[in-house]
Amino acid sequence: MEELYKKTFIKGLSLDDSQKVENLNYNEIDEWDSIGHMTLVSELEEAFNVTLDTDDIVNFSSYAEGKKILSKLGVKF
Repeated sequence: MEELYKKTFIKGLSLDDSQKVENLNYNEIDEWDSIGHMTLVSELEEAFNVTLDTDDIVNFSSYAEGKKILSKLGVKF
């Protein structure tokens, strides 16, 4: 699941495959702005067949926090 999460994260933010994402935080890079955030959320919901509620979307502030949120929704890493 870790690899799927990473690939989906990269795809959702339209990043280069070689870019390190494990330490990314919201608004640290141009691609992860509010529009990128919603695209990322949509990609993750589709990839993992989950629905993030508003609080989860707001709290999704980093790569690591995203893993915690998905884990809470039953995704096993």
